[in-house]
Formats: sequence, C-alpha cells, structure tokens
Amino acid sequence: MTKGKLIYEGKAKKVYETDDPDLLIQEFKDDATAFDATKRGTIQGKGVCNNKISVHMFKLLESKGMPTH
Repeated sequence: MTKGKLIYEGKAKKVYETDDPDLLIQEFKDDATAFDATKRGTIQGKGVCNNKISVHMFKLLESKGMPTH
C-alpha cells in the first residue's frame, strides 16, 4: 500500500489516501499541546502509543459485535 495525498490533518493525526480507494492510512503525531495550545512540544513515542490504544479499542468493539473501520 502506498501513502498518497494528505486528506486530513488535526492536532493528533494525519490521514492519507492510498492506492486502494477503500483504505486510508492514519498516522498519529508525537506533538503535544497544553493550555489552549499556548505550550507546545513533542513526546517521543506518543503517536505509537495512540495507535496501540486505537487498535485495542477497535478490537474490543469488534469483539462485542460492533463493526468498525
């Protein structure tokens, strides 16, 4: 799968198109903000941690019969 055009960027992640129109790539950032974004920084590994939490939540939902993307 190839990462294509950036279609969304927020505080915590970026979402890209792929060569498969039914699939997207979600990339979590290591960026961190506090105090209404007046304080900014980077936390090494934060994106990886957020990805692992998302995987766990999707698996939990699926195990209870709730379809996910």
